Amino acid sequence: MMFGYSDEWWALLFVPVVLWVPFGPFVMGGMGVWCARRPGWWPRLWSVLLPLVPVAVSATAIILPTDTWDEPTHGEDVLGYVLVYVLGITVLPWALGYGITRVVRGVRARRGRGRGSEPEPEREPMRDRGQDQDQDLGEDLGEDLGEGQGEGQGRTES
Repeated sequence: MMFGYSDEWWALLFVPVVLWVPFGPFVMGGMGVWCARRPGWWPRLWSVLLPLVPVAVSATAIILPTDTWDEPTHGEDVLGYVLVYVLGITVLPWALGYGITRVVRGVRARRGRGRGSEPEPEREPMRDRGQDQDQDLGEDLGEDLGEGQGEGQGRTES
């Protein structure tokens, strides 16, 4: 027995419909990103199955009252449902997530290819392991504190 009626169990089907309005665009955007990053049919299958319950239940609620089909505003209601609930909340976020991810990956790949043709910058030679690190640190610290300013401005290498 739910909401005081014993035969209203089907009202539970509207819980995903209500939750789909605030959270659906984020979920579908994430699904679009997942489809753009992973090849294969598995992410695409989940992109269809995940919104199936909220979209199908709400579509049934729009279509099934057959006695309202004769009303002149019913066609506008169905069109509004398809534009807002199906395209705006479900399809558009998926397309944006997919498209933005593909564009970003393409730009990164193009930049990565461009860098590969340039010569690599020269690296500093590695220090000898036998060099006294404490002495080097003291010289650097002395230069930072202003010592050694005057006649011999630079460090002398031995």
